[in-house]
Amino acid sequence: MNPYGFVIGPACAGDAAAVSAPSRSDHAAAPRRSDSGQRHYPESAADRVHLIQMLYAAGLSSRTIAELLPYVEAKVSTPASRARLAAERDRIDARIAALTRTRDRLDTVIQISGSPGSGCTWIEEHDVAAEAGRSATP
Repeated sequence: MNPYGFVIGPACAGDAAAVSAPSRSDHAAAPRRSDSGQRHYPESAADRVHLIQMLYAAGLSSRTIAELLPYVEAKVSTPASRARLAAERDRIDARIAALTRTRDRLDTVIQISGSPGSGCTWIEEHDVAAEAGRSATP
């Protein structure tokens, strides 16, 4: 194992095809324990948790994260890992575009319905309060 956390096959030390991502156990940030038994993790563990949270927030599945994380952390780039990362980026871009279209449509609805002349039934705030008071009375 070299200091970068990935394994290079001895017969092919110069061959990129021989580079493999470390196993999940190689990545586990082994905490040290204090005398009282508390776990103390290295700073890199917080960075790893933050990265995983960002990937989840972006919609990546736990399976995808588990497949890609060893490559990202070990800074190993293979054609397959690059293609997978690009596919995930494209999926995120498509989701952003869809959300942007939805937000723009909502902006239009808000703008159109924002005036009494919009054709929508216009209810003033005081009317809502009065109606709530009437429905609460037996």
